[in-house]
Amino acid sequence: MSVEKILDIIPDYAKDLRLNLTTLLKQAELTPQQAWGTAIASAMAARNPQLLQAVQAEAAQHISQQAIQAAKSAAAIMGMNNVYYRFHHLTQNEKYRTLPARLRMNAIRTHGSDPVDFELWCVAASAINACGACVDSHERVLREKGVTEEVIIAAVRIASVIHAIAAVLEAESVTAPVPVA
Repeated sequence: MSVEKILDIIPDYAKDLRLNLTTLLKQAELTPQQAWGTAIASAMAARNPQLLQAVQAEAAQHISQQAIQAAKSAAAIMGMNNVYYRFHHLTQNEKYRTLPARLRMNAIRTHGSDPVDFELWCVAASAINACGACVDSHERVLREKGVTEEVIIAAVRIASVIHAIAAVLEAESVTAPVPVA
C-alpha cells in the first residue's frame, strides 16, 4: 500500500493528519533524506506495519537504501535506549544511574549515514517513545552540531503526525460497525 492510499483510508474525523503529512514531508527546513528518514524512524517507533511498509516504499523513491537502513537503525536503537533511560528518569533510586548500561549501541557509530540526520531520526523516535532523557541528549548533540531549532521541530512535526496516523489506523482496524437494532 502506498502513502497516498494510507492517506485515503484515514477517516474524515482525522483529515488534518492527511493534510499535515503531505505538507510536512516537503518542509523547506529538511532535506529529502532528513524528512523521509524521519518518517521511517517515526513509523517504526509508532509500530504500525501497514504505515511503515507504505512509508518505506515511498521513501525508497527519494533516498538511498543505506539511509533507509540507518533510519531503521535509529528507531531500533532508540526502542531499546528509550526504555532503559526512561526507567532511569522514572525511578527515584539514584543507584541505577551509576550502573553501566551494558547494552550494545554500535548502530550509533556504524549506521553509515549522515551523523546529523541519524541524530534527527533518534530525536523523532525518542519523542514518540516519550523518553525525555534521550530527546534532551540527541537534541543537545544536534544543537552542538549547529542544527537549528527550526530543523529539529520540523522533524518532530513529522514524528507527531506519523504517530497520530498510526494510532488512527490501529483504532480503525479494531472498530467494527455497531449493528442497529
